[in-house]
Amino acid sequence: MPAQLIYKKREVLKGENEFADIVVWAVAPSVLGSYHGYKYRLAYVVNGVCVMRYDNEAGKGDHKHIGGSELPVTFSDLTDLIEQFYADIQALRS
Repeated sequence: MPAQLIYKKREVLKGENEFADIVVWAVAPSVLGSYHGYKYRLAYVVNGVCVMRYDNEAGKGDHKHIGGSELPVTFSDLTDLIEQFYADIQALRS
């Protein structure tokens, strides 16, 4: 089955220089390394620079990039993933 776009949102967070970009596709079979039927990209961008990104690149599974670090992400469902993403944005702002 080809990937089907199921969610797309860009939210300006603070003036015009900060936004969250969330894109989710339904996929079958699952992306290699992930155990769910989604391919996703969640990005937090400030002044044109991607400060943090969640994704599930084939072979790497669910993870996030913050600065030069790549860290695992626990995926239970899309709602929880998006909540984790926004919580990380708040932590980065602090």
